[in-house]
Amino acid sequence: MSEPALIPEHKLPWWRHPWPWFLMALPMSAVIGGIVTIWLATSNADDLVSDDYYKDGLAIRQVVERDARAEQLGLSAKLDVQAGILKVNLGDKLPTSIGHLKLQLIHPTQAGQDITLTLKAVGKHEFITPLPALTAGRYQIRLEPPDRSWRLTGEWHSPFTDRLTLQAHL
Repeated sequence: MSEPALIPEHKLPWWRHPWPWFLMALPMSAVIGGIVTIWLATSNADDLVSDDYYKDGLAIRQVVERDARAEQLGLSAKLDVQAGILKVNLGDKLPTSIGHLKLQLIHPTQAGQDITLTLKAVGKHEFITPLPALTAGRYQIRLEPPDRSWRLTGEWHSPFTDRLTLQAHL
């Protein structure tokens, strides 16, 4: 029985040699990496940058004034979640009775996960609203009346398990 004839290496077609494939793999990996990078950059928008940063900068003065007003009034709020209901107690420092409050749950990096809730008054100082399901993580909390004359801020981690007290911050 005769053995199959071996073709000398210099007579093999180019695709049978390992070196062309090795040399093509390096640039091809750079091309694939570039495509993946472009896909990641376009599919995950960066929500941290404000479109109107100049206007936001001018609004800082108003924000500080609202915080100062809350501190001047001596306001604080106790937030508690029970059976999917968010309860807010403002104590007895409110100068007038308010029909509802606005509560914003602000995700630090993804604006699409921000939620604004309207809390309805169930007494002079007690407010409630159903709390929707939230992704786990840290949220900035902003509580303010409809006229935006003051605000209380804080930070809460989801899932909400502990009580939180919001104070005026200057």
